[in-house]
Amino acid sequence: MTGLAILVPSSIVREAEDKREATRKLGYVARAAAVFGADRLRVFPDREGETRWGEEFVTTVLSYAATPPYLRQELWEQRSELQYAGIIPPLRASSRTSADPDGPVEQTGIVTEVGSEGRVRVNCGLQHPISLLVPPSMATPKEGERVTVRISSREPVRARLVDEAPPGFDVDRADLSEALAAASGLRIATSRHGAELSVPWLAELLPQTRAGLTVAFGSPGRGLPDMLGVSPEAIADANGDPVEPDPGFDLWLNTIPRQANEVVRTEEAIFASLACLTLTE
Repeated sequence: MTGLAILVPSSIVREAEDKREATRKLGYVARAAAVFGADRLRVFPDREGETRWGEEFVTTVLSYAATPPYLRQELWEQRSELQYAGIIPPLRASSRTSADPDGPVEQTGIVTEVGSEGRVRVNCGLQHPISLLVPPSMATPKEGERVTVRISSREPVRARLVDEAPPGFDVDRADLSEALAAASGLRIATSRHGAELSVPWLAELLPQTRAGLTVAFGSPGRGLPDMLGVSPEAIADANGDPVEPDPGFDLWLNTIPRQANEVVRTEEAIFASLACLTLTE
């Protein structure tokens, strides 16, 4: 699989009783993204479904959760949305290390300034941001962009940019149709009204995920059919195929076909769905 994107609505914490509970829920969404190696977590607007905590809150908490701990103090000021950030579970996105315990380590850096002569300043958890040369194979990153820094020594500092995707995932906002149009590979809508995922069908789907996988989820009490104005009957009759109005999905799937309770929470649905859809052949 070349990339995994998770799409969640801005109404994802609509049932949370308080800010602490809303933060906890988003922490587990971020945790799921880290566990399954997502490279993008996108928040799409669902204004009608939002309650007290909407798109700004959701995006801020998820972005904070995705920030490596060694960068949080530098990048995040005190904000009301982060009042309960301390309860967010650690993501522990793996840094890439060499076989030699004293060898180089690759970890995430954030570009703080784009300079001249092909150099950028990067905050990568060292004592101060460092100036690094952009390698010829790599496009010049923008300010605020995540990059991969290979650190071979901390004292004295020896580090360089490498043209590889950084550990962890990005968080951003996009309309659902925009996010699906930009996605590569298989684009799946999850719903209890979709076609039931089975072992034979999963075997057919897995080769299609090699080019990438994008999976969209609804919110408690307000699934994707409600958000898109699609009737459950139309989805059931389509047997997995797209339905109108169609923002760009390839499939509508019920990834928990033996659901035994009325509502599956979004964070539960993410873990259950991706555990199946990220299996290897």
